[in-house]
Amino acid sequence: MLVPALIFVATYAVVAVGRLPFFRLDRAGAALLGAALMVATGSLSLDEAYRAIDFGTITLLLGMMIIVAHLRLSGFFGLVTGLAANHARAPLLLLAGIIAIVGVLSAFLVNDAVCLMLTPLVIETAKRLGRKPVPYLLALAMASNIGSVATLTGNPQNMMIGSFSHLPYGTFAAALTPVAALGLVLAFGFIAAAYPGEFFRRAERQEFALHPRINRALLATAMIATALAIVGFFLGIAPAKVAIVLGALLLLHPIKPERIYREIDWPLLLLFVGLFIVLAGAEKALVTPAVRAAVANAGLGRVPVLTLVAAVLSNLVSNVPAVLALAPFLRGVADPGRAWLVLAMASTFAGNFTILGSVANLIVVEQARRRAVTIGFGTYFRIGAPLTLATLALGAWWLA
Repeated sequence: MLVPALIFVATYAVVAVGRLPFFRLDRAGAALLGAALMVATGSLSLDEAYRAIDFGTITLLLGMMIIVAHLRLSGFFGLVTGLAANHARAPLLLLAGIIAIVGVLSAFLVNDAVCLMLTPLVIETAKRLGRKPVPYLLALAMASNIGSVATLTGNPQNMMIGSFSHLPYGTFAAALTPVAALGLVLAFGFIAAAYPGEFFRRAERQEFALHPRINRALLATAMIATALAIVGFFLGIAPAKVAIVLGALLLLHPIKPERIYREIDWPLLLLFVGLFIVLAGAEKALVTPAVRAAVANAGLGRVPVLTLVAAVLSNLVSNVPAVLALAPFLRGVADPGRAWLVLAMASTFAGNFTILGSVANLIVVEQARRRAVTIGFGTYFRIGAPLTLATLALGAWWLA
């Protein structure tokens, strides 16, 4: 038991910190190394390692990445940002437009990708309107986390939960879409209240028109594929099947496939594969019937307890590893369907607590830094922390 425990702890430590000190090993490399050590030490056989990989999650994530890549290259994200900018007559309307657009897009597309595509556009829009970019970038990051809780395709941890729980797409969306919608309203209120000078002081509107470059043929094809994917999800077709089939069909478009491949987050896929194997080795060695009984007696099946545990663990090791770590203990609770929903809600909303809480936050902060816009830890925390507590309380109350 000691060897797999050490591998598990070491892997999670590097994933939490982000890099192995004195080495260049990143999160994805740490997960791969941990998986390899699980096999090398005999904690798992090679066949057990293969079976531990949830290919449904990997396939769904890959398919969605391909669809999002086509949307980006078609100019879709520039188009929707331009619509918001060109019709916003006041800073509050611009804030509301950004939150609404980001929330909806993050519900159906991977929120990390939405942040990657929209951050440069939000900065350009704010500057050309004569506004400070930081409040709108905070809205982008926080709305992407909140909006992504609504569906199984909103973020990577929801994809895993969908695969583990076998909850229908429509059932999941019906339970968590109201929470996401109310959370977006809270985000609007918190951000507006934190910047009264930006949103409640009369200012002349800077007139400008944003004209993104659009590939009309690719845009039409990508939007049709996205619409078909959403319809397929709600019809109950396996999300992984829908995403990968439509993603593969999009590759028939006369755009070089290499451009699409460059848009795919290959390290994230590698991270998932490695963590699946590391968790399988740890579960096999450490999650004994006695451990399961102890966790059950601790009340993990109760909504407030699971909300708190998932939120704290998500901020310690990030939300994807937190979901993987908690998954073995939810299969035996009294109401597993509700427990999976609570885990999705808490692990996602917890991402708004600090800059380090989610990959989406880090993407926004890093993309902004490259464009000479600084978002400090304290700047984020003074809004993110109370917003997280408010949305967690809302979600726990809704699902109780």
